[in-house]
Amino acid sequence: MQIKAEPLTPEAFAPFGDVLDAAGDPDKIINAGMCGRYHDRAQLDFGAETGGRAGISIFKAEPRALPYLCDLLERHPEGSQAFIPMSADPFLVIVAPDADSKPGSPRAFLSNGAQGINFHRGTWHGVLTPLAAPGLFAVVDRIGESANLEEHPLDTPFTVIA
Repeated sequence: MQIKAEPLTPEAFAPFGDVLDAAGDPDKIINAGMCGRYHDRAQLDFGAETGGRAGISIFKAEPRALPYLCDLLERHPEGSQAFIPMSADPFLVIVAPDADSKPGSPRAFLSNGAQGINFHRGTWHGVLTPLAAPGLFAVVDRIGESANLEEHPLDTPFTVIA
């Protein structure tokens, strides 16, 4: 099966999470008029009821290329996970709705190089897939004692094309 990657837009990505960008007018002007603040752009959830807390990590992933063969999806049942690129390079985002505790029909999105994303708690998604080096991301996610990862190898892998 092949799926075509679509542009990453807040509207298309809304069922899976939040797009982090500075599109449109800022919500507030701060710093004596020298800075626009795009306020509260993600629904962060760190599983406080299970002892989770927010943490910031740095991920460095090997770049991939399109077409891309996807054979594994994962999700984080106890917290959200945000990826903020530390370079202005596009990356691939693969997601799927939940279908009876398994990934449903996948979708793929291409960032424009000036966007980050936040996966909502429990969203099935592909692995971090930068399309250029250095593949460096700040990641804001749940830190806690319990496992917050569920992996699902796909019986039928699919290919993402541009």
